[in-house]
Amino acid sequence: MAENRTLSPLARMGIDYGPLAIFFLVNAFAPGPKFSRIFAATAAFMLAMGVAIGVSWWKTRHVSPMLWISGALVLVFGSLTLYFHDETFIQIKPTIVYALFAVILGYGLIANKPLLQTLLEAAYPGLSAKGWRLLTINWAGFFFAMAVLNEVTRRVLDWDQWVTFKTWGVIPLTLVFAMLNIPMLLRHGLQLDKPEDAPIPPEG
Repeated sequence: MAENRTLSPLARMGIDYGPLAIFFLVNAFAPGPKFSRIFAATAAFMLAMGVAIGVSWWKTRHVSPMLWISGALVLVFGSLTLYFHDETFIQIKPTIVYALFAVILGYGLIANKPLLQTLLEAAYPGLSAKGWRLLTINWAGFFFAMAVLNEVTRRVLDWDQWVTFKTWGVIPLTLVFAMLNIPMLLRHGLQLDKPEDAPIPPEG
């Protein structure tokens, strides 16, 4: 059963964005110097992502491909951060995630394969082939822009500023972008009682 049909919008947001909120809170309130907070927040982020995947499976007996990808990269780059004591690895993780999604969706467009429909598990009932293509173009462009934005912000902001932007800047940007797509989706056949509940990809 598709995730968006078994989880409430609030629960789905908790799975998608809860680990990032944990990352922010641990970084903000953990005691000790900067590097202690970085490593505590990174470890908490990894654990929270595992919990999110577990909750998704527990509630729906399903984990979306995008959540698997995000979770795997959090584990890899989080482990590198802890092993090398270098926050650069966890900071470039969003760049890799966004760039990977952009490339996957771009390939789908070139190859004329509905990869976004596969990744989102056909969670937009009634959406026409043209609607899926337009949505794919929009999300591919968004992911590319977010990859560039993450690279800019991690280089010009200090650690705490970057974490704050990652939490309180990226999440609203993603939600607003998703909402801006709804009129287009409705014009191309989307059939949801509450279109604003349409699923969105998890954070990078």
